[in-house]
Amino acid sequence: MKFIIGKKLEMSQIFKADGNVIPVTAVLATPNVVTQVKMAEGKDGYNAVQVGFGVDKKIKKSLAGHLKSLAPVKTIKEFRVDSTDATALKRGDEITVEVFAEGDEVRVSGVSKGKGFQGVVKRHGFHGAPKSHGHKDQERMPGSIGAGGVQRVFKGKRMAGHMGDENTTVTGLNIVAIDAEKNILYVKGALPGARNSVVTIYGPG
Repeated sequence: MKFIIGKKLEMSQIFKADGNVIPVTAVLATPNVVTQVKMAEGKDGYNAVQVGFGVDKKIKKSLAGHLKSLAPVKTIKEFRVDSTDATALKRGDEITVEVFAEGDEVRVSGVSKGKGFQGVVKRHGFHGAPKSHGHKDQERMPGSIGAGGVQRVFKGKRMAGHMGDENTTVTGLNIVAIDAEKNILYVKGALPGARNSVVTIYGPG
């Protein structure tokens, strides 16, 4: 399985030789360092690779002990792998953008942009009430929320509330170009999150 942690930079576009324009998102993925390898045969009981991204000037003592002899990293994520991948990597190894190839289909996870407290029209796509006479101040109201005999609101009821700022995964994306010198991946389409937010790219394998 291919994977890397990066920082979302911005959206751009790439012109192909045939003149077609492809919308892309640039992701800065400086070399990720393997901070721990977990094996099913060991005390952990499962195969996984823990990876660190970025550089942090000040880290907690517990993390400093965990990263002993390694550079202080800003973000740590764990990836489940099979036994083959787990044995192929060891602590201190680096994972670069060259682990991917142009054309690879990937999925990208990140934290979506926070949109604050929103009503049902924006949050759930409700149509709202008719905009005719007799509907003053009711155009964007939620309307009835169910039977009156229950005397409570059922769990999962679509109502107004906090929108965005949640883990989101976009699938079916492709690697359009790779700049190994600058450690940048160009992924087709839009990715979750704001600029400079951390995203995780998973590839085939």
